[in-house]
Amino acid sequence: MAKALLGYVGGPDPRLLAEMRRLQQRVQDLESELLRMQAENDALTAVASREESLLRNIDVTHGEPVLA
Repeated sequence: MAKALLGYVGGPDPRLLAEMRRLQQRVQDLESELLRMQAENDALTAVASREESLLRNIDVTHGEPVLA
């Protein structure tokens, strides 16, 4: 019984600690990926906004004649 108690209170399971470290690293990797994707999305949104404003400035009521 004493050996069982010592094994129980002997400390955390190394496999559990390794899994915890792996999961913490995975969370950090995913957070980094999320930040990268948000920055990329912000850049793409800015480009799309500029292009949209350029298209709005085109005067379509006075279009050029079609060449035959």
